[in-house]
Amino acid sequence: MRRILSIMLILLLLSACGAPAPAGEPPAEPKAPETPAEPAPPPEPEPVPYEIGDPTVEREGYVPWNGRVEHLFFHPVIAYPELAFDGDSQANGLDDFMVTVNEYNKILQSVYDKGYVLVDINSVWSEYNDNGIQRMKVNTLYLPEGKKPLVLSFDDTNYYPYMLENGLTYKLIIGDDLKIASWGKDPQGNEVVSRDLDAIPILDKFVEEHPDFSPFGAKGCLSLTGYEGILGYRTQTDTKEWDDAKEANRQKEREAVKPIIEELRRTGWTFGSHTWGHIRLGSGNMTKIEADTQRWLDEVGSLVGETAILFYPHGERPDGNDWTNTGPAFQYLQEKGFRVFCSVGIESFSAIKGDICAVICDRLHPDGTTLRHSRDRYLQFYDAKDIMDIDVRPQREISWEKD
Repeated sequence: MRRILSIMLILLLLSACGAPAPAGEPPAEPKAPETPAEPAPPPEPEPVPYEIGDPTVEREGYVPWNGRVEHLFFHPVIAYPELAFDGDSQANGLDDFMVTVNEYNKILQSVYDKGYVLVDINSVWSEYNDNGIQRMKVNTLYLPEGKKPLVLSFDDTNYYPYMLENGLTYKLIIGDDLKIASWGKDPQGNEVVSRDLDAIPILDKFVEEHPDFSPFGAKGCLSLTGYEGILGYRTQTDTKEWDDAKEANRQKEREAVKPIIEELRRTGWTFGSHTWGHIRLGSGNMTKIEADTQRWLDEVGSLVGETAILFYPHGERPDGNDWTNTGPAFQYLQEKGFRVFCSVGIESFSAIKGDICAVICDRLHPDGTTLRHSRDRYLQFYDAKDIMDIDVRPQREISWEKD
């Protein structure tokens, strides 16, 4: 009887524990809990489509403009006045030749309010064949009724080292939203990515908010030297010393700037030469002018593409006087492909050369000098009394305060 009870107890235990695995097979592995699938990453943003039109084409509702095309140019704008106007050796120069972000914003708003619309400098004139002779002509522009054409250009958009130390942004980048932005550092040394501190993304944003300011998609022409690279990227060579490591870094910088150039071009920006070394074209030194021009074409033109626009450094005209004289420097530069030669003056003057296929023109310059001393000349665009940041600029003479 005891034996029978023992057998029954063993059978009960076996049924409670489960049957053993069949002979020759390993015990089944316990199943791991299923890991939930990770959500798919959000799709990369696509660039916003951008349309660029031709203002020389007739459109319904647009009217021909055959008057003067105004031209304003800026240097890079001051993001942090407390760094620019800190009393050091650069302060007065920055005060003379630049505007602050706040002043720039107000100038854009003023020219918009006064009925100006942006046009590309390349659309104002064109080259044509006149019985076997190449000449330039003024194009008829077709604008929305009541609007006036305005060209903007921006000199020295290279982000030189002295600018980085004096309250300007460091370089252009493409932000997370795939739009052009600036990268730099604030007065406390913090890195800042912004579309509100640099002339180029500020204008991009303004056009986004006021698309009728640029009915053809034009923005401005960037006037580039090459001796400190372009757009904040150190793409230049150095004739004094060079090695493989420096060349490797230069090539890395060249690759890094290419998407910036592509996006600028896609969204209405164009490029012009300011010479490679910011040289004086009136010097008569043809050896220097030729070497500098070739270097610009090799180091800058190879990145931004061909351009017919040349902006004179220091506003200095080739051969001393390109109005009545077509000297060897002017002829050489024209032979290298330049057709529109821009200086600086007291009005948006332009003239077609009769003896060579070229246009010469002057630009007006909103900056500290003209804000202080040329109020009347700029009233068609803005009133310096409403624009100037007197409180943040050096305390220097202002002519119109005596009025």
